[in-house]
Formats: sequence, structure tokens, C-alpha cells
Amino acid sequence: MATADKEVETTGLTGWIDRRFPLTSTWKKHVSEYYAPKNFNFWYFFGSLALLVLVNQIVTGIFLTMNYKPDATLAFASVEYIMREVPWGWLIRYMHSTGASMFFVVVYLHMFRGLMYGSYRKPRELVWIFGCAIFLCLMAEAFFGYLLPWGQMSFWGAQVIVNLFSAIPFIGPDLSLWIRGDYVVSDVTLNRFFAFHVIAIPLVLIGLVVAHLVALHEVGSNNPDGVEIKAKKDANGIPLDGIPFHPYYSVHDFMGVCVFLLIFAAIIFFAPEMGGYFLEANNFVPANPLQTPPEIAPVWYFTAFYAMLRATTDPFKIVLMIVIALLGVLALVKARGKWKLGLPVLAAVVLVFMALTESKFWGVVVMGTAVVSLFFLPWLDRSPVKSIRYRPLFHKVFYAIFVFAFLMLGFLGTRPPSPAATLIAQICALIYFAFFLGMPFWTPRGKFKTPPERVHYKPH
Repeated sequence: MATADKEVETTGLTGWIDRRFPLTSTWKKHVSEYYAPKNFNFWYFFGSLALLVLVNQIVTGIFLTMNYKPDATLAFASVEYIMREVPWGWLIRYMHSTGASMFFVVVYLHMFRGLMYGSYRKPRELVWIFGCAIFLCLMAEAFFGYLLPWGQMSFWGAQVIVNLFSAIPFIGPDLSLWIRGDYVVSDVTLNRFFAFHVIAIPLVLIGLVVAHLVALHEVGSNNPDGVEIKAKKDANGIPLDGIPFHPYYSVHDFMGVCVFLLIFAAIIFFAPEMGGYFLEANNFVPANPLQTPPEIAPVWYFTAFYAMLRATTDPFKIVLMIVIALLGVLALVKARGKWKLGLPVLAAVVLVFMALTESKFWGVVVMGTAVVSLFFLPWLDRSPVKSIRYRPLFHKVFYAIFVFAFLMLGFLGTRPPSPAATLIAQICALIYFAFFLGMPFWTPRGKFKTPPERVHYKPH
């Protein structure tokens, strides 16, 4: 009887697949026998929610392409056709448009959790870098997809953003022409943005998500205490403070998914435009190259970086030059070895270049540097502990100021420009960069609490 059972097991469908593909071993390695820390809290919902929204965007995007026409004369009408004539087309379109905003909501919260608990620290530097690359891909995907409805804000938003590249010295005009494929945003631009949005960027995005998960499962998940659970194992090599991801965290995440879907459905059915933040009123008007909207602003998830771009005026460029000069002097005093003269010389070259170029270009540089600086976080943070739980009070105050500055930038990016708003945006931009540039100096300072040897966990 035992032999018969064994034969059934080895000759079954699962056994047949396992002899040709590592199905069971992959399931065990990444799900049922992947040991995660047992003290995950609310903040650890957002990784799985990001994966859920990615699947939603891919599936709804496939259905939308079945009726969408990437043609300047038909694009807007095809979206209206989806909304009015295609059975359940309005639901699919709203799931996709709301999903885009919710994607950034969960990704921003996911990144904030990593910032709080030091999930970018050794040995998870590569996990963080893959995550930042995913964030960049999402920004590109959202930008290319924003043009596709061919509404007024889509058209003029693309026109403004692509024109920013023309500020780059020497290659700018040719680069913006290459991106558009024409001298203005036209049918050619729409077609290539459609190709990038539907094929190119999603392939890169899926690859980066897989790499992010593989790298995470190789080094193990971080936790709110910042304790490495792999350091203490039992006789069988199982972490003492770990539990299998399935069924414990699959059930745990399922609860988070249910709450998220309730919120997601409430937005779709009752407020899909979200007061103009998710879908602008101007985007329900067909694109008109001869009529510029009174105020052109990006979608809310870009507004913080857009506010930095607008804040980079000629006076602010002088402030940036003073900051770079001070950093060069500091490098001359503090740097050692090969960096002793290299960094001051680099600062001098940048200062000369800044003096010769217009502030519009440096607005683009500031906006890009705000994103790129995230990649260097693992090497900027010199704190002896990972988690914010065991850091000094002034560290927590700095984190709170940073978050407030970022949220304020996001709000100012949705408002019309004014002298007061520009000044506040400039102050917030300086706080944003001071947070990162100052990390090597303020993160090792203060009185730190001693992290526990084992994770703190209370059953609930």
C-alpha cells in the first residue's frame, strides 16, 4: 500500500512537473519554507499590496488595449467608447486609472517603511537599489501612460515635460526631438509612448520586481527591530525568530488585501476622479494644440518633484552655488586620501558650469537628483543601528521634518505658482537635500538604545 502511494506521488502531475521544472522546490524556497521575522507589523502590508496593484494594472491594461486606438484622431474617442459602449469598460478604465494612483500610494508607504526601519542597510543594499529602480520605472510608466487618453492635460503635460529636456546643454534640443519623434507632440509621439507604456517598460518592471524579490529572499526580510533573524537558528537551521511565510503571512497579507480592496472599490465607485487629483477635469476635454490650459500640473504623485523644478529660479541657483561651494570647502578640510583634492576640484567645475547655464537646466538636475539620491541611501546612513526605534530623539525629529517637507512640496506642486509658494518650496527642497547630504554627519551622532538580540514579539 505504501509502495502504491509512493508510486502515485511520484507519477502524479506534481511529480511529473518537478522532474522537469523546480516547481515544488521554488514554492518551498520562496513561500512555504521562507522564514520571515515573526514581528512584522502594519507597515509590512505594502510590499504585497504593491504586487497586487501591479497585477491589476497589467490585467486591466490588457483589456483596455483591446479597444484603445493609439491614433491622434481616434485616441480620445476610443477612451470615450470604452467608457460608454464597452460592457463594463468604465469599470476597467477606472480600475486602471485609480490603480495608477494607488500604486504610488503603496510604493511611497513601502519606501517610507524601509526608511524608518533601515531596510536599505547591509546586507540589503541590492534589495533597496532594485526597489529604487522599480520606482524610476513606475515614474516612466506613469508618464508614458498619461499621454494616452489624449486629453488637454495629457497633451500639454507631455509637451511641458519633454520640453524640459531641451534645457540640457548641447544635446537638449536633439534629445527632446528624439523623445517626441516630431517637432511637437503628435501622432508619432502617441504611438511611441503607447509602445513604451504597453511593452517596453512593463517588461523591465516585471524583471526588476522578480530581481527585487529574489534578492530579498536571498538575504531575508528586515523587521521593525532591525535584528537579523538568521543569526540565531535551531538545530535544524530554522531561525528561532522566524515563521514560514505561508500560511502565516499569506493569511496576514490577505487581511490587508481585503481592507485595501474595500478602499479601492470605494474610490472607484464613489470618487474615481478624487476631486481632480486622480483624473483632472481638463483631461475630459480632447487635446487641442491651439489652446493651452490655464494651469499645467502633473498628477499628484509627481508634484513634489515638480515643485522642486519650479522652485529652481535664478536666486535659488545662487543659493545652490553657495551650498556647493561650502561642500567643496568641507571636503577640502575633512576628506582624506585621493578625495582630498578630487572633491573640491569637482565642486569648482560644477560651480563654473552652473554660472554658465540657465536655471531651467538646474531645475531638471534638482528634480532628477531628488530621485537619484535615494539610490545612495545605504552608504549615506552611518547610524550604528538600523531601526528608528533605537535611534535618538533628534533623529526621529529629522525624519518627521523630512516627511513634512516632502508632503509640503507635493501640495505646492498642485497649486498655482506665487512668490510665497516658491519661497516655501525652495526651503522644503533644501530640507530634502540636507536630509540626505547631512546623513554622514548626523546619523552617527547621539545616544542610541541597544537593539535586542532577539526580536520583540507580542502574539495578537
